[in-house]
Amino acid sequence: MANDISKTGILLESGTNELELLEFVVGGQHFGINVAKIRELCNYETPTPIPNSHEYIEGIYMPKDMLITAINLAKALGIPKEDNPSTDMYIVTNFNRVYTAFHVDQVVGIHRLSWEDMVKPDTTMSSAANASAIGVVKINGKVILVLDFEKILSEINPESGLRVSEIDMLGERDRSDVKILLAEDSAMLLEMMKDCLSKAGYVNLIPTSNGLEAWKELNKIIDDGGKIGEDISCVITDIEMPQMDGHRLLKLIKDDRRFNKLPVIIFSSLVNEEMRIKGKSLGADAQLSKPEIGNLVKMIDSLIGK
Repeated sequence: MANDISKTGILLESGTNELELLEFVVGGQHFGINVAKIRELCNYETPTPIPNSHEYIEGIYMPKDMLITAINLAKALGIPKEDNPSTDMYIVTNFNRVYTAFHVDQVVGIHRLSWEDMVKPDTTMSSAANASAIGVVKINGKVILVLDFEKILSEINPESGLRVSEIDMLGERDRSDVKILLAEDSAMLLEMMKDCLSKAGYVNLIPTSNGLEAWKELNKIIDDGGKIGEDISCVITDIEMPQMDGHRLLKLIKDDRRFNKLPVIIFSSLVNEEMRIKGKSLGADAQLSKPEIGNLVKMIDSLIGK
């Protein structure tokens, strides 16, 4: 049995800071994933093993003539898996233009909530599962860790997060002092973005870890007398972030006359057809899938002039 999440009738208005969260269980612990990342839910089938593959990979799974890599999520999170084949499921995801099947013990259900309800994991949380979480939320008395699936895939293939090799292909570039604000909740990806953009000549970067921090920083710049094009020239934002997501940040910027002519680029693993429509309706100047760091640099060049 397969459940196509895209046809459940669940639609969210753009820029409301809401998300749909699928709750599931691995090793007795409750986790969550943004429904926007999910293609479908399928009953578990034993995959075909791949020789000499990464330890997280169970094998390949082939529903509907589509070849998909199956990931043992319990192993990736470093927790023991429960032995209950009757409830095992695949969560088939589609982000960063890659389809992946994550093997879980049980799917619980879908919850609607606000990104404001989600808090960033404390830095003292050091287990593998906690280290792979982008946020923590409490629903019906249960603490649910919202997992960073991009981080898990990047541990298998680093180029799935950012194709950093694309920066070297751009060749030697001049330095630019234009100020660019980055909103990215993954500390690992934020550092990689800073490094890549700096190598591409954009060295005047303002890093923030979510949309709320970014919005406060933008207001501070303007309140201190800053000008668009001089003290801030561009915003690059992820979509999926605790406290405030990228679509809400985009809406706030585009609805505020103080930020007229400030380009906003959506740079996210969630850029698909539906998300492109939402981003366009909110006024995004460009939308790029997260691995495409080389195209991001070219888009910055185009929007603000190298």
